[in-house]
Amino acid sequence: MTDHEPKRAGRPRGSSRAMLEEASAELFLEQTYAGTTILQITRRAGVGRATFFNYFTAKSDLLWVDVDVGLAGFPAALEECAAASGPVEAVDAVERALLQVSARFGPGQVPWALTQDELMGTTGELEASALSRFMAQVALVTRFVGARGGTGAAGPGTAAGTADGRELAARAFAMAVLA
Repeated sequence: MTDHEPKRAGRPRGSSRAMLEEASAELFLEQTYAGTTILQITRRAGVGRATFFNYFTAKSDLLWVDVDVGLAGFPAALEECAAASGPVEAVDAVERALLQVSARFGPGQVPWALTQDELMGTTGELEASALSRFMAQVALVTRFVGARGGTGAAGPGTAAGTADGRELAARAFAMAVLA
């Protein structure tokens, strides 16, 4: 008996993902986003349909690969600022976390679906699929700011001074900051 895992059959983990990303970019350029199916992408990549769903939940996820990787670091960036104790400190912490996450992006990491949106026909799908990503970040910032006293704009006698009002104010703040 050996102390190491047996070798895995097939491609190295991650190479299939990269192949799917490359195949989708080629196909979207050749026949547009709407004209491309997941089956066509998997065939071009030389992998099975099930492999696609090991990496992506929907075809639109292919449009956001670099953004999703970057945003995955946002919760940790906020946690580094967990000591923020009041609304002003929370706002500063959100700004620092956003700057930390955005610093990871360079000119070469702009999603190709944004730079080639007219050729790929991705504009509508980008708008539709962006909303769920945006709202996930809004929820994260809302919890972070809300846990530190809301936005600071509420007084005890105002609607924003209630628990529901503070959550609404924090949510509105999160949307404004992230927009």
